[in-house]
Amino acid sequence: MGNSLADANAFKNAAAQGQVGIDPDAAQTVLNKIRTGKDAIESLLQRSGDLAQAPKLGNNPVGNAIAAKVANRADGGGDSYAAALQNLFQQYEAAESGIVTAMARYHEIDQAAAEPFRNV
Repeated sequence: MGNSLADANAFKNAAAQGQVGIDPDAAQTVLNKIRTGKDAIESLLQRSGDLAQAPKLGNNPVGNAIAAKVANRADGGGDSYAAALQNLFQQYEAAESGIVTAMARYHEIDQAAAEPFRNV
């Protein structure tokens, strides 16, 4: 499986360069689903800090170490829940931007493709 964020950014860049055009009417359903997903992820991100509470596993070296590790996995860096959500949010943003741009380019690409036939 490829890098989803890289794929979303590649699509966004292709749309920005006019390589991709999408019929706005056909893309509206997809765009609405992307925005719904993006809103849900944003809501989870806003609440992800609540997960950084260390569980009460007892006041001993093992319990303290595991509690710290669990809290870090929830809201820390790298492989944390918050980092995964942020990555997904960025994918949604890139896909949304690409689709909006491709929708705007659709008529431009359509007109350019029709131009050779107008002079016949």
